[in-house]
Amino acid sequence: MAMYTIGEFSRITGLSIKTIRLYHEKGLLEPAFVDEFTNYRYFTDHNVERARAIAYLRQLEFPLAEIQSLLSEFREDAQILPFLEKQKEVIQSRIRELSQAASSLDNIIRQEREVMTMKRQIETEVQEKDVDDQTIISLRWKGKYAQSGKMIGQVARQAGRFIRGAPFNLYYDSEYREDDADIESCFPVGGLSGNHAKAARILPGGKCLSLIHRGPYKQIGLSYKRIFGYLERKAYHAVPPSREIYLKGPGMIFRGNPRNYLTEIQVMIAPEKETV
Repeated sequence: MAMYTIGEFSRITGLSIKTIRLYHEKGLLEPAFVDEFTNYRYFTDHNVERARAIAYLRQLEFPLAEIQSLLSEFREDAQILPFLEKQKEVIQSRIRELSQAASSLDNIIRQEREVMTMKRQIETEVQEKDVDDQTIISLRWKGKYAQSGKMIGQVARQAGRFIRGAPFNLYYDSEYREDDADIESCFPVGGLSGNHAKAARILPGGKCLSLIHRGPYKQIGLSYKRIFGYLERKAYHAVPPSREIYLKGPGMIFRGNPRNYLTEIQVMIAPEKETV
């Protein structure tokens, strides 16, 4: 089998000597033989096919680290055509995945633009207000936030004709919880009797920061950001649990347009200490 010097190999493959040395250092292109006295590199026909594969992938602007991964199954004695055909299948599969990702990004971009438009249309201010004690029937549970609708439905069936206002959740966690959020789903009630009176409790009122969030629930973090910024500027201290009152949301049958959902966020704040 013919043995080529690095200069000859450079002419055969169209790769500069500097590039060949770089590929050797990166472990992409191992010479067939390195003279231990002169450190001269020598290459064979087997190296030629691998070098051609590397050159083609570099033309497609693959980074070296990714080329190394792609070449992990390339044998030195392999023919380049089957390899390229296989890599074409890999790339086509990646294109399909990237196309799906691009479609998802289009949806996210559209949603974010809608949120910015809605914020300009209804940019409510954070308000400080007092809320009264209220009688509620509730269910405290742990789980995913997406289960809220189901839990509120259970409380609605329990409270029945005694409901006196919009449903709301109390959130007891100080952080976002993926699977085990501590939540209490509630309805304000009145005119209670019998077992309903026994099931009810008083939710204490107090001073709170209030902000109306308009739009999908998954964008509500932007409104919390404004409230937390207000808390910091005023040096107030939040008192858990926070409250989300669902003024307008999905109905029992029709979901409606999430862009029109209205949610009042209430973050209770500690009373100011009296000075002597």
